[in-house]
Amino acid sequence: MKLIVLNLPREFDEQKLESMFKVHGPVISCSLVIDENRGVSKGFGFIEMEHEDDAMIAIEKLHGKKMKQSRIRVKPAE
Repeated sequence: MKLIVLNLPREFDEQKLESMFKVHGPVISCSLVIDENRGVSKGFGFIEMEHEDDAMIAIEKLHGKKMKQSRIRVKPAE
């Protein structure tokens, strides 16, 4: 199941993003959307998890988690 993660800190990297999710189950892929001009994260990315049940648990545990000054949002990618 593919998820979108929004409101991430700009200094976040793919390794940090993946480690947030892999505690909830196997991660197939992880990618941050990068601003080509500045070379930093645009503040969102995608995670694909192997099992839908694990993805739903990750949403439940991580959606609304406070990181820096904002709360991240995690939901199924459309």
